[in-house]
Amino acid sequence: MLTRKQLSTGDKIFDAANVIGMLVLCFVTLYPIWYVLVNSLNDGQDAMRGGIYWLPRKFSLDNYEAVFANAGIMTAMGVTAAKTVIGVVCHVFFTAMVAYAFSRRELIGRKFYMMMGTVTLFFGGGLIPTFLLIRDLGLLDKFAVYIIPSLFSFFDLIIFLAFFREIPDGLEEAARIDGANDLAIFVRIIIPVSMPVVATIALFHGVWQWNDYFTGMIYINNPDLQPIQTFLYRVVAQSSSNQIVASVGPGINRTVTSQSIKLATMVVTTLPIVFVYPFLQKYFVKGLMIGSIKG
Repeated sequence: MLTRKQLSTGDKIFDAANVIGMLVLCFVTLYPIWYVLVNSLNDGQDAMRGGIYWLPRKFSLDNYEAVFANAGIMTAMGVTAAKTVIGVVCHVFFTAMVAYAFSRRELIGRKFYMMMGTVTLFFGGGLIPTFLLIRDLGLLDKFAVYIIPSLFSFFDLIIFLAFFREIPDGLEEAARIDGANDLAIFVRIIIPVSMPVVATIALFHGVWQWNDYFTGMIYINNPDLQPIQTFLYRVVAQSSSNQIVASVGPGINRTVTSQSIKLATMVVTTLPIVFVYPFLQKYFVKGLMIGSIKG
């Protein structure tokens, strides 16, 4: 390996350019998040003056008190948490089960199924046919609309399939000798040894479920069933940026602005998934490498 002194001038310039480029990219990526956080921690009326870029000028938690005092926001948070947890469990189990069947060489018509699944990666039915299908299935204004249509993903199946093909056949043969059937092998052997790819798909789908606002906007009219992202979308779409809100909830008489409430709501909805991601990142990277190399 070349030491720093052995590098040519061109290599040093290239390395310096890479470092500067990455620093600029990190700043461009992270600063908007910092800007939202700083302004959400500032007094709403004071923030209307502008000029807050790095630190709060007049620190205040009134915006967050207003957010948590709103019963609609808390209900939406509960819906989002429930659909994320239930959706991830159901999606991972169902997709893994189908992928395990695809990994069996004795599956009749496997090549045809793979071809049909590949087509779905490039072509979709469109919004109107999908809406009509959801309506005919009786899923409009039902919590199940967050779960059933997203049970399966062929892209996730490819990642599962690549991992399952790396599992030694001896594990399954030993289980069959002990009398285990396919379901028992899948639940007791395949899933436990596949935790890296399970965590990867769980993170994929969990982030999607948490950030999904479109499903609640199109298929849900009941305000008690809308997720937090749909709630935030409607707040951003309907309120003006400098509107002053004098009454934010029972027992809270402080004055905040709609803009400051929007920023605080954005922070509250983003932080949970941000905290979860670092714990699953190593599995996420490993799973992606498996899917890209072996798929």
